[in-house]
Formats: sequence, structure tokens, C-alpha cells
Amino acid sequence: MPTNIPAPQFTATGFVAPAESAILAGAQLDINTAFGGVLDQSLTTPQGQLAMSEAAIVGDANAQFLALANGVDPAFASGRMQDGIGRLYFLTRLAALPTTLQISCSGGLNVNIPVGAQIQDASGNLYACTTAGTIPASGSITLSFACMTNGPIAVPSSNSVSIYQAISGWDSVTCISGVIGRNVESRTAFELRRQQSVAMNSIGMLDSILGNVLNVSGVVDAYVLDNPTGSPTTIGGVTLGANSLYVCVAGSYTNLAVAQAIWTKKPPGCAYTGNTTATVTDPNPQYSTPPSYSVKFQAAVNTPIFIAVTLKNSSAVPSTALTQIQGAIDNAFSGEDGGIVPRLGSMIFASRFYAGIALLGSWAQIISVQIGCGNNPSATFTGSISGNTLTVSSVASGALAVGQYIADAAGAIVSGTQITAGSGTSWTVSIAQTVASETMYGVVPNQNDVTMNINQEPTFAAANVILTLV
Repeated sequence: MPTNIPAPQFTATGFVAPAESAILAGAQLDINTAFGGVLDQSLTTPQGQLAMSEAAIVGDANAQFLALANGVDPAFASGRMQDGIGRLYFLTRLAALPTTLQISCSGGLNVNIPVGAQIQDASGNLYACTTAGTIPASGSITLSFACMTNGPIAVPSSNSVSIYQAISGWDSVTCISGVIGRNVESRTAFELRRQQSVAMNSIGMLDSILGNVLNVSGVVDAYVLDNPTGSPTTIGGVTLGANSLYVCVAGSYTNLAVAQAIWTKKPPGCAYTGNTTATVTDPNPQYSTPPSYSVKFQAAVNTPIFIAVTLKNSSAVPSTALTQIQGAIDNAFSGEDGGIVPRLGSMIFASRFYAGIALLGSWAQIISVQIGCGNNPSATFTGSISGNTLTVSSVASGALAVGQYIADAAGAIVSGTQITAGSGTSWTVSIAQTVASETMYGVVPNQNDVTMNINQEPTFAAANVILTLV
């Protein structure tokens, strides 16, 4: 006996499943016909319950097949299906990575710092030693430590780390430098990288270089540009030398791997613009003495983004509102919400974060979302921080004021540091730390959008979100 339940269709637009209401009507008709057409059609009856169950089973099967059909299309694939498409291009999803630090460990002669030895930053994040070492006669040794939690945790300032697990003779630690970690690669970011990887098969084009560099282990973002003119040209806030290739790279990578990726795809005879140099040796076995080439590229500057969110105040706003908003903005920055990920040289709109905040609940009644970064500082100055005191030696432009966030290009200042009081040359900041005299800038998130220079990688830290209820 034929069924009255409508079948799915394969059309020019793909798999189209019937509405579940139509499936239910067909199941009801089937059951009623089987019993002579005299049954009560109410859904509260036993036959109505059977019809609803059958409709739910058929609807679920259709939904599962629809997910499978969408999974073979790169535009919609996610999870394991997207991983499978990536494997066709010899790509694997980038795993989450921890923030890594270079730590100067001081103490007595011949004191051994083993793998797994732990330190802690001012926010309570733990870091484990990844390379064992023994303190020499100089009294200190620099070792690598990795955060025990994956993700983009901000690099702490030099004196905001301490020993967590005591080792006899190990006296103190100082953070020398660090590389911010990352979340697992999102669906959107993985698909973009797959598209760009296709260009790896060509040579000489900018897309060829970009695709090859993005395929280097540890690279999370890159920007490629050239200056074909015979004189220096300023583009996106960066001056490119005459007839030069410019490649900016963000992430945790080896300089040689990036240089090799550039060299193998670049057109011959061009110059380079950048602040990082690595020597690449031609691997051609025909050379008895292989020639070497100095390849230059730009190491991206991690540039913090500051966001001010103003909501309408009400009794419905939960005590966890700030934490939830920080999470929504973090999802947008990492592309977990399916939107565009802020990148090198991109324009970032404050409106990009509206949807995620609004979806938190009816209590999230947005009055405004505004954004700011070092590209539009309210003040640029030379200063140092000791404890909670910011000492300003000179002001290059603008004026400092209470409420400004403080940041720097080197990343030595702890994310979320804000001026809370002061005037003239002495100010109070919200987070105690030690930062040597350097160029700093004060930022107020008061714009609707910001444009990143082509050497700036936008970064997000939860501490850089301020919430106001009015």
C-alpha cells in the first residue's frame, strides 16, 4: 500500500525535505485509511500519538540526511565532514595551542629545573616547563614554559610571574617574552585556509605565497603585498621598499619555515621588506655548492582591541553579564559564531559583536558597542610602570586621562590595565606590574570601527571589555 507521507526531493538546489507538518498529515492519513477511515484524528488519541511518533522518526531521518548532504559542500561542512574535505587538500584543522613564555629562572649553581616545573601568573594561570635546564654559574637560565590551558591567554608582564612549585635553590622567575596561544581552528577559518591553499599550486602570484605561508605549522594569519614601483610606497601604515615583496606573519612558527615558504613561491629577483631575516639554502641536488638567500619578512605586532559595551540597566541583567559578554565577543573574534574573523589589515566594525551579545538573552538590550585600538590612541607617551604607579616622562601626542586603557606594541603591559586616578606625570593603574620605560599609548573605545595596519594582528583579551549599565 503506498504511503501518503511526502518524500524528500533532490532538486537543482540540493536535498529538500518536506515540512514535518506535511509528514504528520501523511502519517495520520495512512493510519486512518488502514482502519477504514473512521478514526478520531485528534493528536491526544493513541492513533494521534502513533502518527506524531512516526512523523518525528521520519523528520529526524530527513534531518540527518540533510546534514550529511550539506557536509559534502565546503560552504556548509563542519566538524568531521569538514576535516574530511580538508584531507583532500592535505590539510588538517589547527589544534588549540597554549601561550608559551620564555622565562629567566634564577637560583643557585647546578639547580635543575625539570620538565613540568610550574610557575603562575598574576591571573592564576599555570605554566609548565617544557625544556629542562640547569642553572649555570651566571645564576640564571632561560627556559620555555607553556600554559596548562590552551587558548589565547595574554602574555604576562616581566615581573608578574612567580614560582608555583618550590624547588630547592630555585629562587625567582622573570618573563622575558611570550607568544599568545590560540583556540582550535574554527569552521570559518578552516574553510578560508582551504580556499587559500589552492593557490599553493601556483608560483609567482601573491596568492601563491599567501597560501604557502598559511600552510606553515604555527602560522595563524598572514598578509602578502608587493610594491612594483621603483620608489618606496606606504600602504596600510607600512612603508614598502622599491620593487619589494612584503609578507607579514602572525603566530608561533620558526623563521626558517616561513622564509622557505616565501622563497619557494616568490617571483625571482624581487627585494623584500620586513624586520625578520632567515637564510634559505637552495635544496637542488645539482649544485655542488648550494647558493643561499637571505629572505626577509615582517613579524606581526599583536595589537589589543578594546571594546566598550553599554546596556540598558534592569533587574534582569545577571551578575554574570560581563563574563557572558566577554565570551560572546571571544566567539566572534575566533569565528566560532560563523562570522568573519578579524585579521591583519582588516577593518573591524563594532557592529560585528552586536549579534552575539543580543543572543545572550532579552536582558542584553544594547545601547551601544564601541571599539578602539592603538591605531587611534587618545595619547601616545613614554612611561614606565612600577606596581600600580605609571610614571610618564614625556607625551608625544594627545593627553592622558582617567579611564583610558594602557597598551604597548611589545605586549609587556598586562591586558586590561586601565588608568584609575592621577594627573601630570604620576598616574594609578588598575593592575600592579613592572614595565620598563617604553612607548605606550592610552586608548578609549569610542569608535564604530577601526582599521588595522597590515603589520598588526588584532588580539582579544577578556579584560579589555568594559560594561556600562545606564
